[in-house]
Amino acid sequence: MIKKYTIINHNIVETEENERIIVLVSPTQEEKEEIINKFNIDPHNLNSSLDPEEPSRIEFEEGRIEVIFKRPKNYSSKDHYLFKVQSLGLFLSNEKLIVVIGEECNLFVGKYFKNVIGIKEIFLKLIYNSIFHFIEHLKVINMIADEIETKISKAMDNKYLIHMFTLEKSLVYYASAITSNSFVLEKLKYQAPKFGFKERSMEYLEDIIIENNQAKIQSDIYLQVFSSLMDARASIINNNMNIWLKTLTIITIAIAVPNFFASMGGMSEIERIMGIDNVRAAQGIFLIFSIVMAYLIFIVFRKLERKGIFDK
Repeated sequence: MIKKYTIINHNIVETEENERIIVLVSPTQEEKEEIINKFNIDPHNLNSSLDPEEPSRIEFEEGRIEVIFKRPKNYSSKDHYLFKVQSLGLFLSNEKLIVVIGEECNLFVGKYFKNVIGIKEIFLKLIYNSIFHFIEHLKVINMIADEIETKISKAMDNKYLIHMFTLEKSLVYYASAITSNSFVLEKLKYQAPKFGFKERSMEYLEDIIIENNQAKIQSDIYLQVFSSLMDARASIINNNMNIWLKTLTIITIAIAVPNFFASMGGMSEIERIMGIDNVRAAQGIFLIFSIVMAYLIFIVFRKLERKGIFDK
């Protein structure tokens, strides 16, 4: 799909003619060939813009900047806590800005695109918008991790631990993408003046680099915390299971002792053993005796467990 935009009164407006910005969203082969032939775009770079595994990079052609930049992919519940990364292709010339992306998203939504001067500023704001999304997603990952940690403290299966491993994997993707983006920004910083970037744009680029560095630091910290605490979270689940098994063992012992006395003579001999002629009364009394005995045994073993005798 191809969308065309122009700039009217410092706002980005969709148009059908005299476009300044062309957006290709998951384009067909025919649409790719049309853009390649019309604007002399490198076919490899255009295809790389649609490859989520492609690392960030920047190339400077004659009168044109071609950038492959990483940005977070829109999260879906089908991803099961896996936050993915996608590529964004930016092809900037003096007259046109061509944007290539693999899935449809609102690229020009937000306060950053309400007052724009030219396509170079839009080019920089698209880069900043990608970094901003990384920062927002990192906050969401941290919130989800806090919620899962609360559930892990009571869990006895591996479901929540698997969710934590998935979030850690997402952080690896994000840290790698943000790091590769930083190389692109540093290279762009030194070459941008040659392509007509004014002082205002260069100052904005400096701010973008600072934001990206902060995102990189934040992702690295989260990744280190996740990695260092993962073993502790697994130990919590194992400990919860051990506590449950101890409780189950105590209950089993408490039931086994009365069952031992009942099985010695059988239920038919209870009235003789107890010296009571009424069978129902004898069985009722023995049942009460068994319940009291099981309860007392349970209490004794529970106190021994709390004193840590079983842990020695």
